Amino acid sequence: MKNKYLYKKIIIGSITLGTLFFAGSCTQDLEREPSLGLTATVLYKDFNNYKPALAKIYAGLAIGGQGDQNNADGNTDIGGIDGGFSNYLRQMYSMQVLTTDEAVIAWSDAGLPDMHNMTWNASNPFVAAIYYRIFNVIAVSNEFIKNTTDEKLSTNGITGSNLTEAKYMRAEARFLRAQSYYHAMDLFGNVPMVTETTDIINTPPPRITRAELFKYIESELLACANELKDARSNEYGRADKAAAWSLLARLYLNAQVYTGTARYTDCITYCNKVINAGYSLKSSYPSLFMADNNVNNPEVILSVNYDGTSTKTYGGSTFMVHAAVGGSMPASQFGINGGWGGIRTTKSFVNLFAGSPSDKRGNFYTNGQNLEINNISTFTDGYAFIKYKNIKYSNGAPGSDVSGNFVDADIPLYRLADIYLMYGEAVSRGGSGGDAATALGYVNALRTRAGGTTVDSVNTDFFLDERSREMSWEATRRTDLIRYGKFTSASYLWPWKGGVKEGKGVDDYRNLFPIPANDIVANPNLVQNPGY
Repeated sequence: MKNKYLYKKIIIGSITLGTLFFAGSCTQDLEREPSLGLTATVLYKDFNNYKPALAKIYAGLAIGGQGDQNNADGNTDIGGIDGGFSNYLRQMYSMQVLTTDEAVIAWSDAGLPDMHNMTWNASNPFVAAIYYRIFNVIAVSNEFIKNTTDEKLSTNGITGSNLTEAKYMRAEARFLRAQSYYHAMDLFGNVPMVTETTDIINTPPPRITRAELFKYIESELLACANELKDARSNEYGRADKAAAWSLLARLYLNAQVYTGTARYTDCITYCNKVINAGYSLKSSYPSLFMADNNVNNPEVILSVNYDGTSTKTYGGSTFMVHAAVGGSMPASQFGINGGWGGIRTTKSFVNLFAGSPSDKRGNFYTNGQNLEINNISTFTDGYAFIKYKNIKYSNGAPGSDVSGNFVDADIPLYRLADIYLMYGEAVSRGGSGGDAATALGYVNALRTRAGGTTVDSVNTDFFLDERSREMSWEATRRTDLIRYGKFTSASYLWPWKGGVKEGKGVDDYRNLFPIPANDIVANPNLVQNPGY
């Protein structure tokens, strides 16, 4: 059963957090603490406050602010950009998908066209938005972790079953912090580093290198893998051991990019842990992304939960549905009151399905749409792509928001299909502890579910394309292309890559985004990434 308790508590304003401003350094924001109108000293004496305090961390991924039921994304957690526009998952989409062959967007908001054109700079507001969203989650996580040490729990009189649960919650906060640091490492490389024990009252946060941050994330996730609840035993939408294993697998799959040393065997080890934990594929691929995707879903390991009546945001799945509808697309068939005419895909992505036209993962809307993109700002240039719907798979009814504004579909962060593909790629790259025949079986299970043709063999190059077919618009594409050396290079082109219709290679420094200019100015410990 879908549990919306965590996010609903945030929406009705049970927790407040100091606003984070683009004009200043993240230094100040890393000092902020969540409260219930109380100091931390008082707040953590009452165990009833622990779940709402933990909820604030999860909500940092889901929503843009702490508005009430009638003010979605209001009282935003970061300043300088609209709360819904700057939503964590929405900006992960901007960084990981809009920069690739999987999507273009019609809108011309300042800095937004730069994402697909690969012409962003250190003053880009969307780069700044995800940077500060990441550090907002880290800041709130640090505060929770600091106040739930064994010593603090003892001092505050937390005992018995409450003590046990508090320790599980602390492990969840550590996981969420590690996950945001993973995003920081993947997107920005060398970043400011603050934990719950760092004294930054008088000193700006120190800089940590990408390789050292990798070690820190790894150690935190290994600890979480021991301290979180067992796989599939936590509330829906909350992290457990399998979430830590999944992120470890992703960390190890990309280790050569992050550290220069391949860790494919370790990737296989943690994929196997997830695979053996009792997850299974959902029978219908489209149902993974519909309004009732929480129901009977044995595939999702961790999701960000949405509810159109209690979790109102213009980011998340509301963005994923509305922004993808335009042209002659009937909005009612998507459970919404109208499309925003924004995101479509490129012919390079369409071509990935050329050999298997019945594949349900290649769900393109072509009526009135051109395959060629002559003008990115014209929605009908480029096939529309159907991924998320605010329609219930079970009965075809729309989502819970009768106005048709806000969407119920949850967004998976980790699911078994991704684990299958990571396993297969790691095996193909020479990792031990896996089996090529087993990997082939996993691939064909995915292809069979999607109604596509099965294959007799696979190789490393195959997995890049298959990951895009299976994981499209799930914020993995940029990272995958970088791992294969194809994100910036001219070896793989797509329409408008580099700002030209036919596509062109760009400088390799764009494998990393720039540290926002305001933070470079505010923190003398930081060094701008090369090229910016």
